[in-house]
Amino acid sequence: MSATLIILAIVVITALAFDFTNGFHDTANAMATSIATKALKPFTAVAISALLNLIGAFLSVNVAATVAKGIVNLNSYDVTQASEGQALLIVVFTGLIGGIFWNLFTWLLGMPSSSSHALFGGLIGAAFAAMGTGGVAWTSIFGKIIVPALVSPFIAAMVSACGTFIVYWVTNTIPERVKNEHFRHGQIVTACLVSLAHGAGDAQKTMGVIFLALVAAGEASATQHIPTWVIVACAVAIAAGTLSGGWRVIRTLGKGLVEIESPQGMAAESSSAAIILTSAVGGMALSTTHVSTGSILGTGLGKKGAKVRWGVALRMVAAWMITLPCAAFVGFASWWIARGVTEISNITIATFVDLFLLIAMVAVILIRARMNPVDASNVNDDWDADAESVDSSLKRAAQEA
Repeated sequence: MSATLIILAIVVITALAFDFTNGFHDTANAMATSIATKALKPFTAVAISALLNLIGAFLSVNVAATVAKGIVNLNSYDVTQASEGQALLIVVFTGLIGGIFWNLFTWLLGMPSSSSHALFGGLIGAAFAAMGTGGVAWTSIFGKIIVPALVSPFIAAMVSACGTFIVYWVTNTIPERVKNEHFRHGQIVTACLVSLAHGAGDAQKTMGVIFLALVAAGEASATQHIPTWVIVACAVAIAAGTLSGGWRVIRTLGKGLVEIESPQGMAAESSSAAIILTSAVGGMALSTTHVSTGSILGTGLGKKGAKVRWGVALRMVAAWMITLPCAAFVGFASWWIARGVTEISNITIATFVDLFLLIAMVAVILIRARMNPVDASNVNDDWDADAESVDSSLKRAAQEA
């Protein structure tokens, strides 16, 4: 097997690993409110979400095309040359390292940051390190990633707040117990729509990355369609990740942001599904995390007397703002590590060195997570702001270290 094919195999496996982390990191976007209101039992919720993520991945490939052609400037390398094809594979690989690290780090802290922006940031950092400013498709990034990231939470919050207000206004004569019981049934339907929308949007981002790697390796042309095996593999990976739970982020979105009731949950999920599905059809690589969080926040604004934890909301926004640069830094640093190893050895060894560092980082984060487990048994416990803030989590980590 040639060096190019070995590197390609590692890149594809790493991309599917990112897709898995995307699944468990973003399960909360669809199911946090349904679990919080007890419309669905925790394991039932993630199982349904996994199935619908699997189905949703087959609905469209427009977002995959945006990722494959709208992040890294393929014209910066002549991928018909083996050495340059390998170099572009390393760009994709080190970009994925940035995305995986940031997904796992924010999951450890229970912060619902954007998996999409973690991936984009990693790729931008790696491409910038390898090719300079010309290696990044800045215009596409601004129009299809940055602008939607800034606008989508506000639109989602506004739509959700209006929906919540209308729901409570129309049903104000119905007893609370009866109202909540009926809206729990409606939540099941809307949560399923969000899961379907998530699969339609987020699985495609990994499809685009794998397709980019295939082009770099000379196994595909930039003008052809996404291969069927790539679609199937990404669909299965994101569904498997969703099935694993991602309980830490579910807890933050379901219990930490707003004390949510069933009518609010249904309004939030309805607005999220509508916005995400619309953006997927239009090829915009929208963050489902930004949309879902904005929708949940909107339910607190739309219900009179609802309690919104603005401290938690501000920490989420802070996490959103640093996701792209932090993931980009990891991708940038990973590329330079690979470059340094290549100069004293070869590109295949450099790939394995970066792979080893990635596995080591994952192991450290997973070991730390086991010290303070969150699972189906405690995901709905009362929210303790002091015990579960990011600052407190970091302090506990430092003390235990």
